[in-house]
Amino acid sequence: MRLSDASQLAPPVLAARVLLAEDDSELRSLIAQALRSDGYQVIEVADGGALVDHLADAVAADGSLDGYDLVVSDVRMPGFTAIDVLSAMRPFLARTPVVLITAFGDPRTHERARKLGASAVIDKPFDLDELRVALRELLRRHFAAT
Repeated sequence: MRLSDASQLAPPVLAARVLLAEDDSELRSLIAQALRSDGYQVIEVADGGALVDHLADAVAADGSLDGYDLVVSDVRMPGFTAIDVLSAMRPFLARTPVVLITAFGDPRTHERARKLGASAVIDKPFDLDELRVALRELLRRHFAAT
């Protein structure tokens, strides 16, 4: 399926805002392009430090995450790993789906991520269309619950 065929997957969920953290610039660009073609607003960051900064800036007065409907992050990045970020930001991410992508998808990483609140852990390499469908379903459930 080509990116131009994205509309055949399903309609976007309320033009959701997605924070995408991936240190591989080519993969980050590919994922961002696909999500934008699906109608999402995508904010891209290249490392764990920038991810922390964006999340910290989005914490609302009530302690929830304001401004992002979904976080997609590589696990191993410079600065902080996504596991570090999940651990530190867990209280603020309780109502926001977090999807981790990793080339190091051992069972221990999957278990730890889930215990820290990750909605899904997806191993690289992955099918981009399958990622898009999974994100769309998480967003559908997120918006239905709010």
